[in-house]
Amino acid sequence: MTFKYVNIILPIVTLVILIVGVGSLLSFSTVNSQMMEDCSNALDDDGDGLIDLNDPDCTCEILVPESLIPNPSFEESTCCPVQRSMLNCAVGWVQASEPTTDLIHPCGWTGWDVHFPPTPFPDGEAIVGFANGRIGGGFAEYNWKEYAGACLTGPLKANTEYRFEFYIGFTSEAFSPTLDVTFFGTTDCDNLPFGIGNPDLGCPTNGPNWQKLGSKTVGGGGGSAWVKTEITITPIVDINAIAIGPPCERSSAGRTTYYFFDNLVLADLRSFEFQISEVNHPCADDFTLSVPEEDNIDYQWYKDGIALVGETAPLLSQNYGEGEYQVRTMSDGSCLLTQVYDFRIPVLENVLDVSLCNDEVFELGSTIISESGNYIDTLKNSNNCDSIVNLTVTVLSELMDTVVAKIFEGETFGGVEQNSFDAAGTYNVNLMNSIGCDSMVHLQLDYYNVFIPNVFSPNGDGRNDQFIILGGADLTEIKTLDIFDRWGQQVYSGTYDQILDDGGWDGRLNGSYVEQGIYSYITTFEMDDGITRKFVGSVLVQR
Repeated sequence: MTFKYVNIILPIVTLVILIVGVGSLLSFSTVNSQMMEDCSNALDDDGDGLIDLNDPDCTCEILVPESLIPNPSFEESTCCPVQRSMLNCAVGWVQASEPTTDLIHPCGWTGWDVHFPPTPFPDGEAIVGFANGRIGGGFAEYNWKEYAGACLTGPLKANTEYRFEFYIGFTSEAFSPTLDVTFFGTTDCDNLPFGIGNPDLGCPTNGPNWQKLGSKTVGGGGGSAWVKTEITITPIVDINAIAIGPPCERSSAGRTTYYFFDNLVLADLRSFEFQISEVNHPCADDFTLSVPEEDNIDYQWYKDGIALVGETAPLLSQNYGEGEYQVRTMSDGSCLLTQVYDFRIPVLENVLDVSLCNDEVFELGSTIISESGNYIDTLKNSNNCDSIVNLTVTVLSELMDTVVAKIFEGETFGGVEQNSFDAAGTYNVNLMNSIGCDSMVHLQLDYYNVFIPNVFSPNGDGRNDQFIILGGADLTEIKTLDIFDRWGQQVYSGTYDQILDDGGWDGRLNGSYVEQGIYSYITTFEMDDGITRKFVGSVLVQR
């Protein structure tokens, strides 16, 4: 922006005051209203009630990362997806690979039932889902890889640093394990899509004219979650088109693993890094703020849009308190502003539950507590921040804890200190609890109820046609089920996913029913106590 100075007007104003006497105030007001705002002196120079950046005379471009990827959150669309594989509805995006990614939007198709995306979405209503390996036709396709691609709005220049920030979504540890998210590039948009006609090509670099730009290992923490991450790259040639998705290595999961993308921002590194950052902890006495230092740049700090006069260095000289901070930079006549940094001194709140034996006390600041009740105090933590402590104290007499557990017949439960129990029933055990008070444990021990049939009739009449292990909610996973005939030949082998898909063994080998007779089985499954158990038995196939 251009700054206009008004010193030349002052002699004229003085002259008017000397000549017109009483009317001088009116004349000064008229002239002052025509003055331009000086955007760095913390004064209302033009008399409009607005100071510095709050005045429209002081417009300045805010430096924000502008993504070179078109339509980075998939919100611009030409149609509403009604089924999977409709990335073509999203403006600027291309199905980069033969295995197709999925556009998900509440206006139509909202995703797979078994791979439901975490909500809310990071940005807008649209996201993209992609797979890394899958089960197709009953078989594991380890090299099935789905990629989304786009022609960039401007090239990535060779030997220039860029940052790619994006969100990746996870459904669960089983169906969205940790992934090496990988970013690929090519010099020519004509190279999109790649691997035409070959769904088993895998990653882009298995074909010509593509290169790996970078990757990042990301996990969802075992649950349904969105994770923001970034990849920093420096291309060695100009890049005009990109693809993003799973790594080149074959999937090892043996099942369909599925993930989501949203808000993909690709821009030069400076637009990300030239932001206000903290120096020391916000509650520390020497807390301040800074921006990266660059040559041939003039700096000016602002708080709540008003200039902090004299603060013209990359490092703010002192803590001016809570407020909205920005830095204006001037270089070669151009003006840029950082994004707003909203500084608020954190106030922490801790909720504590404390149990005391009869002869114990608890110290809350300078207060000694020996009675049950609720207590509130404000203390200073190690970082000098106010910490509001909401404390609930319970003074304990003799306690009774209830423990509910299950075992299989023949097993022993030893979860109550040195005591062990091998039969279902209720037991009262006297012991000292974890905080040192006398306590009684009331143990309710029961047997797991898992049913493994000893006979079934696979004849297609809809009754008792499958051999499957049955249990309640405490049976968490059937890991393996292997069945053998009387000569030891394996007639069935099922993993967790296969057992889920086909419902167990249907009495067939290679598509034909086996002969009537006794067959042995070996199975492993996990109960809700997290223990994997192995069982061996036999079953009668009756026709």
